[in-house]
Amino acid sequence: MSKPNDVPKELVRPVMVRAANMRPGRRVLPHSHTWCQLAYAAEGVLAIYTDQGSWVVPPQRAVWIPHETDHEVYSPHGSKWRALHLDKEFSQGMPDNCCVISVSKLLREMLIHAATLPVEYDEQGPDGRLMQVLMDQIRAARTVPLHLPLPQDLRLRRVTECLIHTPSDPRGLEDLASDVGASSRTLARLFSKELGMTFRQWRSQCRLMASMERLALGEPVTSVAIDLGYDSPSAFIAMFKRTLGKPPAAYFAAQ
Repeated sequence: MSKPNDVPKELVRPVMVRAANMRPGRRVLPHSHTWCQLAYAAEGVLAIYTDQGSWVVPPQRAVWIPHETDHEVYSPHGSKWRALHLDKEFSQGMPDNCCVISVSKLLREMLIHAATLPVEYDEQGPDGRLMQVLMDQIRAARTVPLHLPLPQDLRLRRVTECLIHTPSDPRGLEDLASDVGASSRTLARLFSKELGMTFRQWRSQCRLMASMERLALGEPVTSVAIDLGYDSPSAFIAMFKRTLGKPPAAYFAAQ
């Protein structure tokens, strides 16, 4: 684990970009900033965790993190990381909570190039204009449903943590409820109240999140689907397409 020791204490420009190579298994401890942040992996996969949930960043995706949001960063297999720091005034018109946004080819190249600019770039020159276009591209980016919400209720938290640890667990809500001393009806109500989805929907999202890292690294769809508890690859592909609009092969081919 590590602390964000290289994070600047203040922004000397409205937008700054930091680049780093995160080794496999590196975890940056929970912290927050007085500014907004866009966390992006030019290569590899990142995961962002907060008290409200987790967000997975496969290639060509980034996580929007509002200012004053406690968050933890994890790189399971290593990544080429880009952190875009933006003055909190930029948050006007942006989501109030963390979310995943799509990174176009143009935005990707701009993020990579911006990391090579001097910290105190000329705001009135070409570098400053590039940063303005970069911010416009972020505002225009569409959000992607790669969020797994987490509950506050301790009984429900135990159930969700069990499924996150073992996504292939086939047990229904009644069996899981008996392990935490609650009725299935109570847990079903809590899923709806705290997480805004049914137990079945949450488990599907949990399995989707677990698949993203492995698929981004090139693992076969068949092995990923079976390991996650699906009866067949076609059932997994149908879920993936229903959620993200494309089957896995087309989704990652477009990255």
